[in-house]
Amino acid sequence: MSETTCAACDCEIEGEAIQVNVGGKPVEVCCQECAERLQEAQALP
Repeated sequence: MSETTCAACDCEIEGEAIQVNVGGKPVEVCCQECAERLQEAQALP
Protein backbone atom coordinates (compact mmCIF):
# COMPACT_ATOMS: atom_id res chain seq x y z
CA MET A 1 0.00 0.00 0.00
CA SER A 2 1.48 3.32 -1.02
CA GLU A 3 1.24 6.43 1.09
CA THR A 4 0.14 9.66 -0.52
CA THR A 5 0.55 13.10 0.98
CA CYS A 6 -1.55 16.19 0.43
CA ALA A 7 -0.05 18.70 -2.00
CA ALA A 8 -1.30 21.61 0.15
CA CYS A 9 -0.65 20.64 3.77
CA ASP A 10 1.70 17.64 3.39
CA CYS A 11 -0.51 15.44 5.62
CA GLU A 12 -1.06 11.79 4.78
CA ILE A 13 -4.19 11.31 2.68
CA GLU A 14 -6.51 8.81 4.29
CA GLY A 15 -9.47 7.61 2.29
CA GLU A 16 -10.26 9.12 -1.08
CA ALA A 17 -8.15 12.01 -2.34
CA ILE A 18 -9.55 15.06 -4.12
CA GLN A 19 -7.86 15.90 -7.43
CA VAL A 20 -7.17 19.52 -8.34
CA ASN A 21 -5.55 20.81 -11.54
CA VAL A 22 -2.60 23.07 -10.80
CA GLY A 23 -0.66 24.40 -13.75
CA GLY A 24 -2.42 21.89 -15.99
CA LYS A 25 -1.32 18.92 -13.88
CA PRO A 26 -3.51 16.93 -11.48
CA VAL A 27 -2.46 16.96 -7.83
CA GLU A 28 -4.10 15.18 -4.91
CA VAL A 29 -5.24 16.89 -1.72
CA CYS A 30 -6.82 15.54 1.47
CA CYS A 31 -9.89 17.75 1.78
CA GLN A 32 -12.02 20.43 0.15
CA GLU A 33 -10.35 23.16 2.23
CA CYS A 34 -6.92 22.25 0.81
CA ALA A 35 -8.39 22.07 -2.71
CA GLU A 36 -9.77 25.61 -2.35
CA ARG A 37 -6.48 26.84 -0.91
CA LEU A 38 -4.54 25.55 -3.95
CA GLN A 39 -7.06 26.99 -6.40
CA GLU A 40 -6.87 30.41 -4.69
CA ALA A 41 -3.06 30.34 -4.71
CA GLN A 42 -3.05 29.48 -8.39
CA ALA A 43 -5.32 32.46 -9.15
CA LEU A 44 -2.87 34.95 -7.60
CA PRO A 45 -0.81 36.99 -10.09
